[in-house]
Amino acid sequence: MKYADAPDLKEKMRDIVNTLGMKHIDVERVECLRSFGSSSRRTIARCHALGKLMQRAMKTKAFYAIEFLERFDKMSVKEQDKVIIHELMHIPKTFGGGFRQHDFVCDRNVEIFYREFCMKKEFSNKKF
Repeated sequence: MKYADAPDLKEKMRDIVNTLGMKHIDVERVECLRSFGSSSRRTIARCHALGKLMQRAMKTKAFYAIEFLERFDKMSVKEQDKVIIHELMHIPKTFGGGFRQHDFVCDRNVEIFYREFCMKKEFSNKKF
């Protein structure tokens, strides 16, 4: 596996966090990376966290990394936005190194967040 920083995806992630008002997410403690060479056939992206034990051992706060596999870049912008929203939804309100599970992070809720994101972006782009 090879990894590369993804500043373009970090900027998109930052825009989504700000637009949706996800105030619990400290974007300075979330990194976005592209990965190359995964044998995974179905995975598009993964959210990783620095767990509590490692935080304590390293004397640091929670940190998250969102990994985007090669398939991600072949998707439409709309689907990419939904994937980013999906991965951000895994980060709990506590921002403590844990994860929200797929009982909350599901297609229905991702769709709700995506529609809200689109409405807010459309509203902010209107000239009054």
